[in-house]
Amino acid sequence: MTRHIRLAAAFCTLLLLALLVNATRIQVFRSPTYDDNPANRRQTIARYDQPRGAILVGGRPVTGSRDSGEQLRYERTYRDGPLYAPVTGFASQEYGTTFLEHSEDGILSGTDEMLSPFPLWNDLTRAQNPGGDVVTTLDPAAQKAAYDGLGTRTGAVAAIEPSTGRVLALVSTPSYDPGALSGNGRTANRSWARLNADPDKPMLNRAVRQTYPPGSTFKVVTAAAALDAGVVTDLDAATKSPDPYTLPGTSTTLTNEGDGCADAPLRSAFEWSCNTVFAKLGVDVGVRNMSGTAEAFGFNDTGVRIPFAVSPSTFDTSVDKAQLALSSIGQYNTRATPLQMAMVAAAVANGGQVRQPYLVERTTRRGGETVSTAGSSRPVRQAMHPATAVQMKELMEDVVTEGTGTNAAIPGATVGGKTGTAQHGIGNSGTPYAWFVSWAQGERDMEPKVAVAVVVEDASADRSDISGGGDAAPIAKAVMEAVLGS
Repeated sequence: MTRHIRLAAAFCTLLLLALLVNATRIQVFRSPTYDDNPANRRQTIARYDQPRGAILVGGRPVTGSRDSGEQLRYERTYRDGPLYAPVTGFASQEYGTTFLEHSEDGILSGTDEMLSPFPLWNDLTRAQNPGGDVVTTLDPAAQKAAYDGLGTRTGAVAAIEPSTGRVLALVSTPSYDPGALSGNGRTANRSWARLNADPDKPMLNRAVRQTYPPGSTFKVVTAAAALDAGVVTDLDAATKSPDPYTLPGTSTTLTNEGDGCADAPLRSAFEWSCNTVFAKLGVDVGVRNMSGTAEAFGFNDTGVRIPFAVSPSTFDTSVDKAQLALSSIGQYNTRATPLQMAMVAAAVANGGQVRQPYLVERTTRRGGETVSTAGSSRPVRQAMHPATAVQMKELMEDVVTEGTGTNAAIPGATVGGKTGTAQHGIGNSGTPYAWFVSWAQGERDMEPKVAVAVVVEDASADRSDISGGGDAAPIAKAVMEAVLGS
């Protein structure tokens, strides 16, 4: 009898050991497989079982969380959703995350290991930290000025601080309310279908994900290249530029909107945006030097992140002379995001230095302790010689004081700008895009405080009515006034 009891006890011990081994195999060695299995909803339930961290603008949260009482408990909410949608993106239980909600998801959802003072303990207990907060660089007054300025028109605005690269405004219109996508019910499904079917593409972030022909605003780059290369040494000397100008190797002629561009000096050619002068300058500078200067400003850079990805702006480096002439006036294959053109204006304002733009000032734990900071902003490129930057500031100031950009003038402040009206479509049949790039310095400021780029692509406007000076410059002025007044 005793022998049978011993055998039974030994067998039970073996069974217990087998259970322990199998439990160890499942919970330790196989746990990643089960965690990543789409059928396992525990992670999803845990993810939405606590409020999501906040995205802050000007010290105030523009996002929140609502207790839905459902299995996926907390849904994302947005304050002034359309105003900040190009920055926050959306956080949807059904459709995932975009923009800051995506790039800072670890902090906001509480899964980032940096949020825990004892990360190893969390690994053992599988505890989740409260979601942290993301503090942005945005200036709320500048953001609202840009949004109100665009109004019902299609377009975008990007504004940055030249000396640091801090993004002060990032607006795209038409916009949408990200809160409409937060849940996982029929309302969110209908909103998703409606937004994706909308021909105006309200979910497209035109400030960083759409590239446009920059038109005459690219003449800032061409002028800088010509001065750096020594093709132009005197702003007031004749440039020997015929009007009309025949594109090299072709019978195609390039003309200007107005008169007085034949042999015009760089100063007046920049002030009145003479296509013929800048097309010839680009050819005289050459592909190598034009490409080098464009890339120093940030063109052809595929790695720009703020922290979410920015579509690369492009300058074609394999062009013939005729194509180079058109590229040098912001046409042909030249394309730029509004953020890139704000960087161009900022480089002029900042002595020729291009600083990497960034949107997140710091991230914090729920209690306010700092997790990470943007750190000291460092110059990533020298776009032009400092002496050239001084001359470019002078040229841009002339545009605002007596040229095509007078609508951007601000009493008591120094403002530099450049207008642009970019043609597009087959045979330039499309309504031109209206551009304006600028920078501003208050009378008590030691250096320029803001650089802005505005593009308006209102397809309902009459071709004769849309212009960089008329449509885009007043919007840039409002944004600059908001920053200077803050």
